[in-house]
Amino acid sequence: MKRRTHKGMKKRIRVTSTGKFMRRRSHTSHYKLAKGSNTWARLKRDVESSKGDSKKIRKLLS
Repeated sequence: MKRRTHKGMKKRIRVTSTGKFMRRRSHTSHYKLAKGSNTWARLKRDVESSKGDSKKIRKLLS
């Protein structure tokens, strides 16, 4: 049986040209005014997923 791409994971993860998996940070959906500008700037940037998660993500996206 053919493996299918996990569509939810596909929408949440971006793959870089070098093969890293970039994800969004948590705590960005609400209470934005309570966070400082430096905190908000940091949360807006993507971050690389951990090695353990990368193994699972690769399996789901294959």
